[in-house]
Amino acid sequence: MTADPRYLRQMRLPQVGITGQEKLGDARVAVIGAGGLGAPVLSYLAAAGIGSITVIDADTVDLSNLHRQVIHRTDAVGRPKAVSAAEHLAALNPEVHARSVVDTLTPANALEVLGGHDLVLDGTDNFPTRYLASDACEILDLPLVWGSILGFTGQVSLFHGAGGTGVTYRDVHPVPPRPGEVPSCSEAGVLGMLCGVIGSTMAMEAVKHILGVGETLHGRIALYDALTARWMEIPVARHPAREAVTELEDLTLTCGLPGPTGPATDEVTAEQLPGLLAAGVRVIDIREDHEVARGMVAGAEHLPMGTLLAADGNPDPVLDGAVLYCAVGTRSASTQRTLAGRGIAVRSLAGGFEGLRDRADQLGIELTR
Repeated sequence: MTADPRYLRQMRLPQVGITGQEKLGDARVAVIGAGGLGAPVLSYLAAAGIGSITVIDADTVDLSNLHRQVIHRTDAVGRPKAVSAAEHLAALNPEVHARSVVDTLTPANALEVLGGHDLVLDGTDNFPTRYLASDACEILDLPLVWGSILGFTGQVSLFHGAGGTGVTYRDVHPVPPRPGEVPSCSEAGVLGMLCGVIGSTMAMEAVKHILGVGETLHGRIALYDALTARWMEIPVARHPAREAVTELEDLTLTCGLPGPTGPATDEVTAEQLPGLLAAGVRVIDIREDHEVARGMVAGAEHLPMGTLLAADGNPDPVLDGAVLYCAVGTRSASTQRTLAGRGIAVRSLAGGFEGLRDRADQLGIELTR
């Protein structure tokens, strides 16, 4: 691999050279998420000659992904992201062994999936997986490069439990947020270029760690504000009272359920909602209290997503046939899929509350203020 002319420019750097390129070629890296952050991370790691890359993603490519997930092409819509990404890497650099894992990281499989790697990069967009990745890496004693984006801002750091003495994601966020407390990118929006900035920074941190050069972001979080084009950083340290993680915790009901970002398998439109309300169909607002305080559909009831999902094993007997809605349809789609897996048939309102608020009068839908 070191003789490949594609690496000549980086091998001319004294910090890389032949020895450094061999380190990159020997490295085994796992990347969780083949989306907005995963696209630049995977592309640059493969181009740099990382020898083995495992791509972990259970989702499929959606047309709404393509403005930021530039590793996928239009003809990949509907295909597994992990497979599409691995094929892209193989075409970009045939010397790299790219393996796809079309599965969600869970407490049952995380140690097996991540074990055997030298480094993990987390580019996911949900809190259960972020905590799970951090905890699994602490147990496996693996360094973890983490990135996060929302709106016009992004964050990057390198966590390493270091045998129970280092800094991990739990030192930065000791208490997991409740479902809906922090909006997702699909709800708050994001510019594709921001993914490139943060994802490229994550790839740089990974390469620096593998090469053992420079100063990584371990013990620091770099924060980027795209609107001002400024970087800031804050120091982070291990919480002195935090015990080392020894077992994995399932946080899907604590801070929200990770899942496919595509549409619900059964949904209704805003135009259909007035007729359903008139027919007495149960309509449930699954947003959080602070969201509902700004208004909701008159005639709907409020049942936060976490409360609804926590009823597993004792489901509401009249939940079948209900219509769920959240802010823009993301959480209701995820909840609809989850309940369908439990044998409960509900429907999701496409576009959510925001999709009907500005045209409620036109649709004949009354909103509480």
